Amino acid sequence: MNKADLIAKIADDTGISKTQANAVLDSFTGAVTKSLKGGGKITLVGFGTFSVSKRAARTGRNPQTGAAIKIKAKKVARFKAGKELSAKV
Repeated sequence: MNKADLIAKIADDTGISKTQANAVLDSFTGAVTKSLKGGGKITLVGFGTFSVSKRAARTGRNPQTGAAIKIKAKKVARFKAGKELSAKV
């Protein structure tokens, strides 16, 4: 399912227009992004938790040459599925 499919599904389920559903989805993703950027965590009971974790610097390999390369440390977004979502999947 892509974004357009999700917007259509939200619009059908709620009886709102696709334009309104798109605004709702954009607002949700914007709020999650803003919270994670600030180092926060979002928990949706029954669905899951969005959080940020730090990935340490490490050494990798160039697959073409086999040469060792340094990969910088960075922050990554994580999602941990809740118990109800895990049970349904």
